[in-house]
Amino acid sequence: MTGITRRAAILATAGASLARPALAQGNWPDRPVRLVVPYSAGGVGDTVVRTLQPKIAEHLGQAVIVENRTGASGAIAAAAVASAAADGTTLLMEGATFVTMPMVNRSLAIDYEAAFVPVAMATTQPYFLGVRQNFPAEDFAGFLAEARRRPGEITYGTPGVAHIGHFMGELIQSGANVRLEHVPYRGGADASREVGAGRIDAAVISHSSFIPALQAGRARLIGVTSARRRPLAPEVPSMGEFIPGYDITSWIGFFAPTGSPRAATERFTQALHHAIRDPVTRERLIASGNDPEISDSTQFAAVIARDRGMARRIVANAPSLRG
Repeated sequence: MTGITRRAAILATAGASLARPALAQGNWPDRPVRLVVPYSAGGVGDTVVRTLQPKIAEHLGQAVIVENRTGASGAIAAAAVASAAADGTTLLMEGATFVTMPMVNRSLAIDYEAAFVPVAMATTQPYFLGVRQNFPAEDFAGFLAEARRRPGEITYGTPGVAHIGHFMGELIQSGANVRLEHVPYRGGADASREVGAGRIDAAVISHSSFIPALQAGRARLIGVTSARRRPLAPEVPSMGEFIPGYDITSWIGFFAPTGSPRAATERFTQALHHAIRDPVTRERLIASGNDPEISDSTQFAAVIARDRGMARRIVANAPSLRG
């Protein structure tokens, strides 16, 4: 081999080596993608992820596995994803609890802001206040009157301590000057079952979580946390009609371990766009009480920053959240 040929071979080999990372990124993912859901099956997060799953997998050309890891109001799932390889194949699905949890639980094993990067938001949704079928009040005004008559006796469930549903319940108490007893569960579906069974009086959870109890005639919706009534349940009043300024919506989004390749997270966001543009998928999301509202990482980060300000204001007026 001549010197020129040898140099050409060396340069060709070097060029191929340099090209491999780009090729690898272009082929991402080269293995199944795990979407870790911190709450039990049947809740809003689980419903949204499983609705999106087939079309995400279709776009990526890889299997997408939904893994429910419940407990500690999402902290167990968050810790599992934070310790996973930062290659974009393990993502955390979370709602606004991603913001509220660190404000209440000071003993978390991880720093949420440092451990994760926001990838994309998929949906927004208000929560509903629902009561057991035989609860003595017929509507939200009656619920508040009953709470004032029996301070601290009315129980309400949420998907967990420091969950956004817990914050919504605290805002009802501070805004209406009533006292309720909070009962945390491992997800909205669990809280819904307990309302339906009559073991608790009420719950602040998503519409999709309430569906089984509503269909069985075991629960009634009496309030929605958004500023306006919802087309899905126009007869249910906004809590803002009774509590001035009451307006909270949650969201569902995806997070990756810090250090995950941008090419991977952007490819996942493209897959999310593909899923949400699908008419059948959109219809299923809307029917379960979710508004498809995709955002990229920059827009999602702005939503998170906004909600941190909101959550701080709620904590400031809720002694029980300050421990």
